[in-house]
Amino acid sequence: MPELPEVETIVRDLRPHLLGQRIAQVVHLNPQVLRHPGPAELLSSLPGQLAVGMTRRGKFIHLRLDSGQTLVVHLGMSGSLIVAAADLPALPHTHLRLRLSSGVELRYRDPRRFGRVALGEEVVLRGLGVVPVLGDEPLGRGFPSPGVHAALRRSARPVKAVLLDQAVIAGCGNIYADEACFLARVRPSRPALRLSARERTRVLAALPIVMREAIRRRGTSFSDYRDGFGAKGEAFEALLVYGRGGSGCVRCGSTLRQATVAGRTTVFCVRCQQ
Repeated sequence: MPELPEVETIVRDLRPHLLGQRIAQVVHLNPQVLRHPGPAELLSSLPGQLAVGMTRRGKFIHLRLDSGQTLVVHLGMSGSLIVAAADLPALPHTHLRLRLSSGVELRYRDPRRFGRVALGEEVVLRGLGVVPVLGDEPLGRGFPSPGVHAALRRSARPVKAVLLDQAVIAGCGNIYADEACFLARVRPSRPALRLSARERTRVLAALPIVMREAIRRRGTSFSDYRDGFGAKGEAFEALLVYGRGGSGCVRCGSTLRQATVAGRTTVFCVRCQQ
């Protein structure tokens, strides 16, 4: 699933191509990916609207329009959002195509269809539960807040489970939870409340570090993730533990262990991470 660094890369790629452009036409819409409103309302309300802002919140992409509405896209497990020339044939599983006044198209593709698209005022979308209440942004000012420290200090769940909780930390997923725990020398399976204050601080300080490095490398591509222009990210080659179970630890050379933690495949070093 695209996580914060991948979604941030896409937003940075697309923003210059979308801001100041009007949506000229909804070329194609698969109603199955639409969470709100109904297809007829979206098809009638989107054309003519001007893109005035584009941001990321957690793993959600927000395209703000001059009507006060926001087009919200969540990429799910396999989604991508790209700009493409209008005459370029659309790839299979492209569920939404918006023709812009510049002549290019904004295309949302999702082979597994776990993502979602919604249109409306953000307060309305939150009230409907289409956009959930999200926790702290790892790249935001003031991170980590006292509330994030408290969530770790009070939870008997594994450290990794707390990091993956979007109501606590927005945008953290499987890849960067593993990477942050390794950098902090903390085993992902440890009960969060058993961490010392110093260990909590190390884990929370590691999250922005691994995410900023992944953004610098334009995200992590295994199979589905593509940036805003359809290209693969380069962060996979720099991962220290994720996806490397059975390989040697870059610190000590021990064989990296793979296990299931918080329902997710997890890789860690039994010697370096305590």
